[in-house]
Amino acid sequence: MNDHFEDGSSSVRAPLTLPLEFEAHYITNQEAYHQYALVHLKTEEAAEEAVHRAFLEILRHWNELLAESNLQQQTWAIMRRVVISQALLDAQARLINSDHPVHEALAKLPPKQFDAVVLRGWLDKSTEDIAWYMGVTTSTVDYHCRKARERLAQALNRTSRTKKAGRTTRKTRNQGE
Repeated sequence: MNDHFEDGSSSVRAPLTLPLEFEAHYITNQEAYHQYALVHLKTEEAAEEAVHRAFLEILRHWNELLAESNLQQQTWAIMRRVVISQALLDAQARLINSDHPVHEALAKLPPKQFDAVVLRGWLDKSTEDIAWYMGVTTSTVDYHCRKARERLAQALNRTSRTKKAGRTTRKTRNQGE
């Protein structure tokens, strides 16, 4: 059996060496993180992906996280952000295929506006919680929500004008017959 690729590099690679503390943190928390993700994302596949992404982010920042006063709190915050982000992306993707004008308009919002308006309007999160999640100031959250409302109003006004114009055209056409 050949253990090399055509370019001569080895097809068998040494496993990635992880800091021992990180491995212990992973073993200790993986199940709880998975359960949390599963509750919010609904499928095993989505939960596993979210936990994987969260632990990759934790590993990327491991040395800085070790300097924090509460490692558990900081890594949980990363996990929450990853899960919330995935849930918002999934919600936006589902809305794209909706026939409801509000859902269509929401799905077309820029990501930060979508996140802010959904977290505030649907999930009833406080401005402070949204700011923490998004990593912005509370005034920036308010700005994104205001811009989202403006875009939604414009989109819904266009939709209602289009529908009214369609009804007027049909009425006029029917009256002429």
